[in-house]
Amino acid sequence: MPLPALASPVPLVIFHAMSLSITSPAFQPGGPIPTQYTCEGRDASPPLAWNGVPAAAKSLVLIVDDPDAPDPAAPRMTWVHWVLFNIPPGSGGLPEGVASKALPAGTAEGMTDFKRTGWGGPCPPIGRHRYYFKLYALDATLTLKRHPTKKQVEQAMAGHVLAETQLMGTYQKQKG
Repeated sequence: MPLPALASPVPLVIFHAMSLSITSPAFQPGGPIPTQYTCEGRDASPPLAWNGVPAAAKSLVLIVDDPDAPDPAAPRMTWVHWVLFNIPPGSGGLPEGVASKALPAGTAEGMTDFKRTGWGGPCPPIGRHRYYFKLYALDATLTLKRHPTKKQVEQAMAGHVLAETQLMGTYQKQKG
């Protein structure tokens, strides 16, 4: 039996939820990272922009790492280049070469595999490596000891991730 026709059309409301995304005006997704952001250049952090942060987000986490260390043909570890957490959700991104003291208010830094905080640019010993800029939106701020490791940040994030995205760039040393 067919359904009766409606007397008046029912308005259709479509909600378009923007998904979390991260970009850099310095390089295209999957493209080469310019030398100025590496050990062969100024070793400055690239500019980053993000949008689509969920309204319920209380903080963001940014982890940059290289899964191809030391040799992409025979990777043995993931090298951590940058760890930031408790980034304000409304920050919108980070400028090029951002110094620790210029990070958005409340942002905390984790330890890298360079045994320090702050950006450590690509410096692969051999081959073309992939560098993942991973952004997470959390429903909480993290309470961690001063300068935690990537692993400690990831453990604290467990169960709090509302959305995540990533941007990948590549780099191969120009000089031998």
